[in-house]
This record gives sequence, C-alpha cells and structure tokens, in this order.
Amino acid sequence: MQRRVIFRGRLLPYVLVAPQLAVTLVFFFWPAAQAFWQSVHREDAFGLSSRFVGFANFAAVLGDPDYVDTVLRTALFSAAVTVLALAPSLLLAVMADRVAKGATAYKTVLLVPYAVAPAVAGVLWLFLFFPGVGVLAFALRALGIDWNYLLNGGQAMLLVIVVAAWKQISYNFLFFLAGLQSIPKSLLEAASIDGAGATRRFWTIVFPLLSPTTFFLVVVDIVYAFFDTFGVIHAVTAGGPGKSTQILVYKVFYDGVVALDLGGSAAQSVILMAIVIVLTGLQFRYVERRVHYG
Repeated sequence: MQRRVIFRGRLLPYVLVAPQLAVTLVFFFWPAAQAFWQSVHREDAFGLSSRFVGFANFAAVLGDPDYVDTVLRTALFSAAVTVLALAPSLLLAVMADRVAKGATAYKTVLLVPYAVAPAVAGVLWLFLFFPGVGVLAFALRALGIDWNYLLNGGQAMLLVIVVAAWKQISYNFLFFLAGLQSIPKSLLEAASIDGAGATRRFWTIVFPLLSPTTFFLVVVDIVYAFFDTFGVIHAVTAGGPGKSTQILVYKVFYDGVVALDLGGSAAQSVILMAIVIVLTGLQFRYVERRVHYG
C-alpha cells in the first residue's frame, strides 16, 4: 500500500525542489549550453573575439588521428578500471559480510579510500612508484623489473589504471555490501540444506540477486573512468609520457587550457558527453535485460 503525500499549498513542492533545480541548472545545463555554443564558434586564444564556424570544429576533431587514438585509449582505460574496481570490491564485500568480530572496524577501513580526493590519491601512489625515491619502485627494481613510468608508456597506463580502480573500490564495496545484506538468509540456508557448497550458492543465488547492483555499478564506474579520473591522471602522469595516458577528459583540458584551442576543446567535451550518453543508453537497452530484479 502506497501513501500519497498531499501538500497544503501548490507552491510548497516547487519551493522544496527549487534548490536542486537551481544547482542542476547552474552546474550542468548552463555549462553544457556554453560548451555547445563554443563548439560551433572559433575564438582567439584570449577569448576576445569569436566567429561562427558551424560544425567545422567537430570535423577537425573527428578527422584528427590523435583524437581517434585517444578514444581507443580511453576505451581501454575505462574497461580496465571498471573490471579492476568491480572484482576486488565484490570479493571484499563477500569477505566483510562473513566477518563476525570487528566487522564495523573492518568495513570502516575499507571505506577510507573513498574519502580521499582523486588528486591526493594520485600523489600517494606517485610517492610509492616514483623512480628513485618510491618504496615500491625500489622493490620492483630489486626484483629485476626496470620500472620507470616516466619513460615507459605501458607502465604509466598500468599505474593510472591501478590508482583509479583503487579509488573506486570503496564505493563499489559499499553497494555490494548493502546488496549482500539484503539477500534473505533463508535462501542460502535452504540451498545449504540441499547440499549446495559455498561456491555454488554464490554463483546460483548470491550473484544473480546482485545483478541489479552490479549493473548500476558498471554504469557508474564507466562514467567515473571517463570523467572523474582527471585528477588522478593530472597528478600522476599529466597525460604522459608521450600522451600515453591522455584520455578524452584530459585531452579536453589540455587542448582548451594549455593549447588554448577553445572551440576544439568545447567540441571534444560535447562529443565526450554524447559518447557517455550513448554508452549508458546501450547498457540500459541491452545489458539491463539480463538483470534479474528479485
């Protein structure tokens, strides 16, 4: 039975929603409109004059081989971050759900990385893996691994993937843990009585019931990898070496702030927003069909 809330006046609901609407308009719709306006104009480096050029900026961006390479690099980066952030978080959630003593302290420690800002997380890992002074970099050299992410693009990409995934694991862990705790214990007990082992119970009962949570986190993690990893990359590699870690969001920043190509940077931001919207729509259109809502 659903309860319907009835307000005494017609104005009150709009007053209550107004702050959120204002935030959405100021921080999302207005910047998005400004980005689209700039994407169809060509401005000088100082923003003193602009000229309408239609979709010339989009044609220049899409015709640039470097941009195509950046798209492929971003796809690899986002897929790796999503997988590396989901799998350990699910394992940690399952382990934390079984802890009997000290569970609160254990869960609190696992949630700490989420409170760390992306740039701060990048600096922390930078000190660990920086060639010459990093503790883990020294350990890798002791094992015979020539570690120098400042010169090796593959190592640099691996490092930013690990840092970005580490930053997101706590967020995923929180939702997986909530999903695990919402599963009726009677189902697991019945399966155990029928002779199903722990592994079989997980794959036949627990994981299917977690599919709505998993689907939600896949969408969130992909958006996170596309947008919220800017601070990590800027702090650790600044897109280098040789643009090997320059993903789409960082290229938007570099072309607009450093190279002062305002029109091209705005066109890239519009394309990036369109890519994320299309990916999210495809996930809801095709992937959500496999999700079981119990």
